[in-house]
Amino acid sequence: MAGAGLRAAARRWLLGGGQGGPRAASTSPSCPGCGPPGPGAHCPGTPRSAPTGGAELSAHLWARYQDMRRLVHDLLPPEVCSLLNPAAIYANNEISLRDVEVYGFDYDYTLAQYADALHPEIFSAARDILIEHYKYPEGIRKYDYNPSFAIRGLHYDIQKSLLMKIDAFHYVQLGTAYRGLQPVPDEEVIDLYGGTQHIPLYQMSGFYGKGPSIKQFMDIFSLPEMALLSCVVDHFLGHGLEFDQAHLYKDVTDAIRDVHVKGLMYQWIEQDMEKYILRGDETFAVLSRLVAHGKQLFLITNSPFSFVDKGMRHMVGPDWRQLFDVVIVQADKPSFFTDRRKPFRKLDEKGSLQWDRITRLEKGKIYRQGNLFDFLRLTEWRGPRVLYFGDHLYSDLADLMLRHGWRTGAIIPELEREIRIINTEQYMHSLTWQQALTGLLERMQTYQDAESRQVLAAWMKERQELRCITKALFNAQFGSIFRTFHNPTYFSRRLVRFSDLYMASLSCLLNYRVDFTFYPRRTPLQHEAPLWMDQLCTGCMKTPFLGDMAHIR
Repeated sequence: MAGAGLRAAARRWLLGGGQGGPRAASTSPSCPGCGPPGPGAHCPGTPRSAPTGGAELSAHLWARYQDMRRLVHDLLPPEVCSLLNPAAIYANNEISLRDVEVYGFDYDYTLAQYADALHPEIFSAARDILIEHYKYPEGIRKYDYNPSFAIRGLHYDIQKSLLMKIDAFHYVQLGTAYRGLQPVPDEEVIDLYGGTQHIPLYQMSGFYGKGPSIKQFMDIFSLPEMALLSCVVDHFLGHGLEFDQAHLYKDVTDAIRDVHVKGLMYQWIEQDMEKYILRGDETFAVLSRLVAHGKQLFLITNSPFSFVDKGMRHMVGPDWRQLFDVVIVQADKPSFFTDRRKPFRKLDEKGSLQWDRITRLEKGKIYRQGNLFDFLRLTEWRGPRVLYFGDHLYSDLADLMLRHGWRTGAIIPELEREIRIINTEQYMHSLTWQQALTGLLERMQTYQDAESRQVLAAWMKERQELRCITKALFNAQFGSIFRTFHNPTYFSRRLVRFSDLYMASLSCLLNYRVDFTFYPRRTPLQHEAPLWMDQLCTGCMKTPFLGDMAHIR
């Protein structure tokens, strides 16, 4: 692995004193190349005499900086890039496919992957509904869909009209808060939340991403919704129009809902499936392969039968139902997983409802609504032998994992693009130097004279610039859907909590045997080895002042 190779190279560099040859370990209690007298490990470069202060200290800090620059350059050979495979499956939890007997699937963005060309259609139709049916200003029609504005997983504070990115610890990532299409200054964001970046738990989204005043946008269909919401707010603010934030938010979400309820989206896709449906042949290959290996398949989707039938005929063929043991449409997830009251109803070949009581779920038949509890009773498919795939972490996966013990797989189409960015030389060098500089700042903060503070301030400024550059590689406004500057995003936290596996598309399964075991990488906790890159680059494996604290023990 790349990390092991980098660590090994760093150790060789350290032992060689930066020259490639071995160097005997020092027994000195201080580390003159790294900081003031005190405990510390060897640093890159030949030992230097301890600086005394002023200009000498400043020169010493910049010398350490240059040492780190050279080390990072030497540790990143050209082949270090392109290490991650965008078509790989990534594991949050150990899972063996050998133990999985039943595979379940959502339809939209799981079995059927849609082209991005669908988003401008949704945006424009909902915008026109706002103008024509909700009587919003005609000036809103000038806005077109901007595919590069928002990312999935953002939060929207309804009362503050604030679209923002929040990390796993409920902190707003500064520089990622927008009101309308304009960024909100960091100082204003902090002031809006009572002098902090932290959003209290009671204000945050509830279990399904809908809190009392803050909503999280979790599915891919929400991208045009966020764009339209921001454009409408931008128009009202730009023209000095007074509005109630809650009313505006509800009108926009209702307009987006109308696009789905009125069947407009279904019509566009049905009229040009070649344009809108991607990887249909790969979906067919995945399903056929699973059936050939004796796996049982089922489909649970919120979409109507006529739409699903036409899409599956396009991807799989007219006999697509013979691949599935159970097919359930208009399931009304996530209520399907928690509400016991709705019974299953059978549909005839034309999609009309029948009235007979359902006592078993038959292969080749179509069922509507129902609930998971009856599903479990009728199929006896329980626990970890079931693996269900979906794109929505809340509506598709959360209940199944937490309440019923199914294994779950998240389909994250954005993963492919993000991995391609991570594989670039610009990202790799920027991130590695950023980590090294962070470690240097941590170690050198022991110098607090005026000249040293100026050096540290320059480093802090450079670090912030690096973080902004790295963020903009993914999205100029909000960065990566998986990370804030350094912490996981709130979206990532939910991804890890609710999915055993995650991948860019269902077709990634074709790269693995049907009895393959996925093992999650052991990600070091902060107190664990192996060493982090910033520690290696600063050459400091021990904590400053630890020796001074020994008397406390």
